[in-house]
Amino acid sequence: MIAVSRGDIARGNPGAAMPPSKNDQRIGIFGSYVLTHGAEGQKVVRDQWVVIEGDTIATISSYPPHGADILEDRPGRFILPGFLNLRNHGFTEAIARTWTEDGASRKGEESILYTVLLPLSKRSIDLLSREERLSIARLGILQLLKGGPTTVMESFRAGFGEMFDAAYEMGIRFYGAPYLFSTADAQVGEDDMVRYGADAGSGSDNVAALLSWESLRAAWDGEDDRRIRLGMSPHAPDTCDPDLLRGPSLRAQELDIPMTMHLAQSREVIKIISERYAGRSPAEYLDWLGVLNSRLIAAHCVASSDADLALMAARGTTVANCPRVFARAGEAAPFGRFVARGVQTVVATDGYNMDALGELQAAGMISKILCGSAEVASAPELIDAVTVVATNAIDRSDLGRLAPGSKADLTAVDLSHPHLQPIGDPRRALVWLANRANIDMFVVDGRILVSRGHYCLSDENEIIATGSKAVERIWDLPEARRAFTR
Repeated sequence: MIAVSRGDIARGNPGAAMPPSKNDQRIGIFGSYVLTHGAEGQKVVRDQWVVIEGDTIATISSYPPHGADILEDRPGRFILPGFLNLRNHGFTEAIARTWTEDGASRKGEESILYTVLLPLSKRSIDLLSREERLSIARLGILQLLKGGPTTVMESFRAGFGEMFDAAYEMGIRFYGAPYLFSTADAQVGEDDMVRYGADAGSGSDNVAALLSWESLRAAWDGEDDRRIRLGMSPHAPDTCDPDLLRGPSLRAQELDIPMTMHLAQSREVIKIISERYAGRSPAEYLDWLGVLNSRLIAAHCVASSDADLALMAARGTTVANCPRVFARAGEAAPFGRFVARGVQTVVATDGYNMDALGELQAAGMISKILCGSAEVASAPELIDAVTVVATNAIDRSDLGRLAPGSKADLTAVDLSHPHLQPIGDPRRALVWLANRANIDMFVVDGRILVSRGHYCLSDENEIIATGSKAVERIWDLPEARRAFTR
């Protein structure tokens, strides 16, 4: 693969990265089970063919399509709409992999966000070449392509724009949401308190952050028939001043794009916002600014009060529930709590393993334990959280459903494995018993990207080797060694 920026593509560089070839064929994919959505919700139908023409689902039929260019006829597969993962951090997940488990790299009770991830991600942008950054981006996209979601919203530092290149050439549906910061140098002191640098609240830094975002939008938004999009992502209420929250929110509304940010992800953040803004909670503060609305996807919200969740429900705000990243630190982020209070809730991976099926299982199990009920967070409810509910959050009714006229984004899971047989309810088998190794086929925009569990368009081993080598350069940094051995 040749690494070239979108700027090179715009200038007509003949070596520039290109998206996968468009599908102009008629494809028939057989499912022993097919998940459809109608007026009454989910329905599983047996022994059906999903017929794709170009980038669109043409029909779902009991009979194989006549004149098909490709017939995928392997019994035992469960065909589902492609999942949407609306909170993901492929780069920071890679640089922290295995080093931050079992409480490693934590300082007191403070999140590794400030002690490890923000400092190392900032440092690595300067350290690594463009080709090395691109190799890490490809590694992250490959993980996603083999982990369940066909659509991902990825938040990352603005200097890591190679995420767009990797998504463009590898075929995933991608919402890139580069972070906006008023201050990007938050540090944790010996007393475990987070303090911010002298750039906090700097108007010139706000302008620079927005100009960088606009530059990426001009280069990328709408590429490959709108498969590549931008989202707006102020980092958090504690790292963005009021202008860098209100301005992007208005711009997102003007452009009709989603906006996402961290919200109430720790007790420390609750304290910081309360001290700065007259005792308000983060949700109350955003509502005061006019930013808490139906366009916002608020990540985590684990420290939100019940009153905060009621306010978010009233404003139509979506919570991105990422349970495993908190569970590994000994904290519960129960999907069922948000849903029970009427908040539109999606399940996402955040910066942990990028395994959509594993995240659904965790969301359900944690909710059942915390709520003391086996009936909460059911398999159909969890599947909706990464399909139809997620499409509502980004206003994309053409995604997340298998229906004529919808985008041909789908995932086929092989249910023929012994740990999944016999099958009474394929949805329960998927959520409670299947794993990412059972993902058999992956289609985006009518393009087959994964078949029989393997990525079709490039050498997986090369992607893994080059991405891992680039990450290891970060691990060799003195500050990384200090962080990882604390």
